[in-house]
Amino acid sequence: MNEVLTKIFHFLGLAFWVEVVTDNPRCTYYFGPFVSEPEADLAKNGYIEDLENEGAQGIAVSIKRCKPTNLTIFDESADQTDRRGMPTFSGQAS
Repeated sequence: MNEVLTKIFHFLGLAFWVEVVTDNPRCTYYFGPFVSEPEADLAKNGYIEDLENEGAQGIAVSIKRCKPTNLTIFDESADQTDRRGMPTFSGQAS
């Protein structure tokens, strides 16, 4: 029954999602959907632990009602520096 309710809430944009933003790698992750904020809050620690085990740093977590179209968003502009921290441009060797 909870699965059906979760699908309905997600369809209507009323579901809760755990949004995790990391500094390194510079990514935004969405985990969910959940019917209630407390349900999402209970699940968030497992997601944080998994990302920490993968080496993610600078983790910020929020719970929000939303309807994400992408569950993982990688900020490619953060990857556009060479070893000295200088910006690189398309076609430029680092």
